[in-house]
Amino acid sequence: MKILTGCLLLALSISSFSSFATEKVVYGDDDRRDIYDSPNPLYKALAGSTAAMISNSQVEAQADGSSNITGGTLADDGVCSDARFAKQMVAANCSGFLVADNLLVTAGHCIQTMNDCGSYKWVFGFSNDAGEKSSYNIPAKDIYTCTKIISRTLDRTTLNDYALVQLDRQVEGRLPLKVRSSGKISDTSGIVVIGHPSGLPTKISDGANVRDNKNKYFFQGNLDTFGGNSGSAVFDTKTGIVEGILVRGERDYEGDPTQNCTRPKVCKMNECRGEDVTRITNIKELKH
Repeated sequence: MKILTGCLLLALSISSFSSFATEKVVYGDDDRRDIYDSPNPLYKALAGSTAAMISNSQVEAQADGSSNITGGTLADDGVCSDARFAKQMVAANCSGFLVADNLLVTAGHCIQTMNDCGSYKWVFGFSNDAGEKSSYNIPAKDIYTCTKIISRTLDRTTLNDYALVQLDRQVEGRLPLKVRSSGKISDTSGIVVIGHPSGLPTKISDGANVRDNKNKYFFQGNLDTFGGNSGSAVFDTKTGIVEGILVRGERDYEGDPTQNCTRPKVCKMNECRGEDVTRITNIKELKH
């Protein structure tokens, strides 16, 4: 992940909380898919409530009120050109998801101050919905700004990591996600994550399961996630209920000395450190 921009730059700025900036990785097969490429209608529906945290400087307003998203590609940042998604645009710093009409959840290390709120837009629809795109024009109704940090934790001791923020207005045309309000996910549950790995357009990644469920504040899974997935919703594959927030994991990329570039790190399903998911029930404001 050291060669990537976006979420990497944000993460490296959190020197006093370096444990929260740990990267992510691929376990087994790379299960990341664009929305249009997913065969699962439930996952496609859930993806509509995912937002990308994109720097104001990369959201260029147009005369008709819409905005163009700008950015380079993974290949521009040193990822091998034949790696998956290497030629897709990179723009998102972190991910988030809608939990009420104007409330969004992300990782606590993604939004730390009100200055962060003002420096980024929350963009719904930064995705490849019917095929790969080379440019992204987003209507004004899908672009929002954080105006208030309602609740936030970034704890060095417990590694609890989340933020609940208020957007500048109610989100149009997208449904808040259902979240677990008590108890915890089953030890044997399958899980799926939806967000913006390495800052890419929305990716759905399933084929994962809970690996360790003992910690009070987070559980671990073998999700295929990368920097930029921080703040992504992690769902139970059967119910579609949000179980947690992707916050930490294994290193993303490894060097390929034969081509002088980097490739996604690959681990067996039960190897490497696992990916950490903050329990959504830690956010007391979401409990009913």
